[in-house]
Amino acid sequence: MNNVTSTLTNNKNTPIVILCGGKSSRMQRDKSLLPFNDYTSLIQYQYERLKSEFTDVYISTKKHKFDFLDSKHEDIIYDKDEEYSPIVALQTIFETLKSEKVCIITVDTPLITTVTINKLINASLASDITIATTSNREHNLCGVFSKNVLSFIKNMLRKNIHKVGYLLKHSRTNYLKCENEEEFLNMNTPDDYKAALARISLTNK
Repeated sequence: MNNVTSTLTNNKNTPIVILCGGKSSRMQRDKSLLPFNDYTSLIQYQYERLKSEFTDVYISTKKHKFDFLDSKHEDIIYDKDEEYSPIVALQTIFETLKSEKVCIITVDTPLITTVTINKLINASLASDITIATTSNREHNLCGVFSKNVLSFIKNMLRKNIHKVGYLLKHSRTNYLKCENEEEFLNMNTPDDYKAALARISLTNK
């Protein structure tokens, strides 16, 4: 495992997948459908802003719940299993897409910049997984994952192991140090949602 830095380049053709299949239990409503930054939903905001920078942007979800994309839209990837698990989502993503690598972010991290996403992609060249880290924590679902880990993911699921940390520990994982902790604000609670709205309003000024 290594700490990796890299020179920034553009990576428009790397697929970006927004994970949108969580329970939202602490928010007490589906966080992906919350209004955000003049968009009718957080997922539409995430999709549209990333689509403006990257060629291929996908949404990973359990079911269709979006008013801005048709249920059969090619950019929607439906989990093959009803289990609420990012490991299940990763399996489905790799079995659906032809790309050897994908960049993963979650719908509830709307402040992560495309600059950071590009840095993660650049840092992933010699690893199976590259994730962002800050001084407070590792951000296991903000990173680049290689299809090389698919067989290990299948083995995890056969053993009913669903922890992303387990996958990271048993893979060639690099950790990209990021300085801006606020960028990784995770909208888990109503207070987090208010904080994200306040932060995005400042960036719009």
